[in-house]
Amino acid sequence: MTTAPAGAAAGTPDAPGPTPPPRVDGLSIARERRARRRRLRSLPALVVEALRLCWSARRRDLVLVFGVQLLGSALLGVQVLVGREALARVFTGSGAGADGDLLRAVGGPLLALAGLSVLAGLAGAVRGQRVRLLSEAVQRAVWRRVVDTTTAVPLERFDDPQFHDRLQRVATNAVSRPVGVAQGLVSILGGVVGAVGLVLALWTIEPLLLPLLALAAVPVLLVSRRGGRLEFDFAVAQSGPYRVRTYLRSALTGRREAKEVRAYGLAAPLLARYEQLLEEYQRALTAHVGRRMRLTLLSQLVTAASVVGTVVLLLWMVDSGRMSLADAGAAGAAAPLLASRLQALAGGVGTVLEAGLFLDDLRGFLTLGGAAAAGPVARPGAVGPLVELQVQDVGYRYPQGGRPALRGVSLTVRRGEVVALVGENGSGKTTLSKLLAGLLPAAGGTVRWNGTDVAELDPAAVREHVAVVFQDFVQWQFSAHDNIAVGRAGRPDEAAAVPAAAVQAGADALLRGLPQGYATPLSAELPGGVDLSLGQWQRVALARAFYRAADLVILDEPTAALDARAEAELFAGIRDLAAGRTVVLVSHRFSSVREADRIVVLRDGGVDDTGTHEELVGRGGLYAELYALQAQAYLDEEVAGRGGTPTGRHVARG
Repeated sequence: MTTAPAGAAAGTPDAPGPTPPPRVDGLSIARERRARRRRLRSLPALVVEALRLCWSARRRDLVLVFGVQLLGSALLGVQVLVGREALARVFTGSGAGADGDLLRAVGGPLLALAGLSVLAGLAGAVRGQRVRLLSEAVQRAVWRRVVDTTTAVPLERFDDPQFHDRLQRVATNAVSRPVGVAQGLVSILGGVVGAVGLVLALWTIEPLLLPLLALAAVPVLLVSRRGGRLEFDFAVAQSGPYRVRTYLRSALTGRREAKEVRAYGLAAPLLARYEQLLEEYQRALTAHVGRRMRLTLLSQLVTAASVVGTVVLLLWMVDSGRMSLADAGAAGAAAPLLASRLQALAGGVGTVLEAGLFLDDLRGFLTLGGAAAAGPVARPGAVGPLVELQVQDVGYRYPQGGRPALRGVSLTVRRGEVVALVGENGSGKTTLSKLLAGLLPAAGGTVRWNGTDVAELDPAAVREHVAVVFQDFVQWQFSAHDNIAVGRAGRPDEAAAVPAAAVQAGADALLRGLPQGYATPLSAELPGGVDLSLGQWQRVALARAFYRAADLVILDEPTAALDARAEAELFAGIRDLAAGRTVVLVSHRFSSVREADRIVVLRDGGVDDTGTHEELVGRGGLYAELYALQAQAYLDEEVAGRGGTPTGRHVARG
């Protein structure tokens, strides 16, 4: 059994098969690593862009995060020196007074130390909460850019699995990275300031301790850099498998799939496949975590050796009389603090480096939308109401398609005409309708709107004049009113126009009869909502097209779920719909297209014939053959319904 999204590579539970090497936009992981080294050179610009994004999202919190980190780090050196003073008074009895009251002697330094500790803890708490607020604001801003990209890229991008891999990586890993850069810089700032304060404090105690403690930062820096590379490689490799797992999880839990899961007994095989993919992911994750843990263990061993060496050196200095007990105590407290600050510094550098890889991935993804937005701009008044739409020798091939979906197609549709596109499955009807709607670009040839090449026009301005009812229209989980109003968002007269469009589509009585009328949510998953049949939904989708009041109306199988009576009623109104407009009708039902002004017959992506119903039947070509087959099938159904015996013979052509 093979149930997976288009373009996803995965084996079946019975025969998993070899896993192909991960790829990102056609590059192997090895080539991606070389590209990554080039990205690191652009790291400063990425860091600046991340900070600019954080600043625009929530500048007050960004300033607070940096400010409290600076304060908390600066307090470390002061705490060491105050602690040293307290120890000195303990060991020397300085300031104890005649009565030898030790507590009174060290009370001042101890209170100061307590106050500093409280202040440092408060700074840490403030930083944590402000980072949380900053993170939410930045993720919101980045998601807005991601959505701007996904809604701006050409429709054909959604037929490319590599685009979906990039989108998944961005959604899973890159959205939070700008805040990661800020946090990494905060760690770097805190590490630098804290380390400088502690270095100055240790310098006043014993300068020989500093080189030994500095060694603690080197392995952490190397490990952080290597860890960031491993994390990015892992995310790249898991992009495709993650999408397959998400799809299977949705299929096992989704409401739309629940019927077939039960009817065909799919729960066990789907779950087996999901578990297999999870097992593969678990093995990959275990190996990845193992690599990172080994690196971390190595750095911790070196750090621990540095701290232990420092303690041994302190003991030797005390034993040899080179250092007092108070200095040794203060240095002993400062040593692990300095090591932790150096680790924070190195960790911050590693965080920024790792985030930089994902940010470059994000920037590359966002440029897809920028390239689309930077397309040709319409001249003033260039996109007027449709008078004539000319298609001249155009073709189209889907990103994953083996052969062209369209090849050398030419046709002209004019205002007020009803033009039908017919043909067998896979002949290119739906692809051509998307091209006419401006949703797909022509590969070769030209498409001219009122004589102007649409490549020179703003695509959004062209689409303002087009209404499309897709074969796989969306069943929005909105109210009935809003399901129709999405046909033209923001239309000022929607209160009256929505019911009027529903009347044209034959849906008004249906929608007024719902529990809350047009305010009823059209989903049983929502409180007070109801389900509609597919035929009822199709009427709602048709109402969207009527509501849009466009010059060009494209109906892709608009009656597929309607009964014969409803279909007859709809097509009886096609001429009214076409008054002053152009209608392109895609249909498998030849009874639906007989009254069209012209019928375009498609075969294997090209135009096979053009003419009226009578002309095409009289010529005895593909159209006449398909019409005869369908007419005989209807006749056999009628005979069988009356208790007779179907003949199985074709009716006479014409």
